[in-house]
Amino acid sequence: MWNKVRKAGGRVADALRSETKSDGDKRPHNLFEAAAVYVTACAEDDQERADEAAGWVSPEALSFGVNELACRAVIALARERGEAPGTVARELLGLPTA
Repeated sequence: MWNKVRKAGGRVADALRSETKSDGDKRPHNLFEAAAVYVTACAEDDQERADEAAGWVSPEALSFGVNELACRAVIALARERGEAPGTVARELLGLPTA
């Protein structure tokens, strides 16, 4: 039974980090680091860096990380502006207010 738990935990860990850093540091990337680098690279129009970050974790993990980053960013910006998160999100996307 413990072997099944250990194997499942290993699969989850592999999904969260799939590749080691290339700069000599052997610590693997995690999904939040990959998401931060990916979003930053996209914002700076650096396709090569975005592709590199996308390869650090599974597509599902990257999607989760980008979603979490977006949620946290909207909440932080809403608090800073004193507005509702929905209002901020719609404004960032250029949508009319609801």
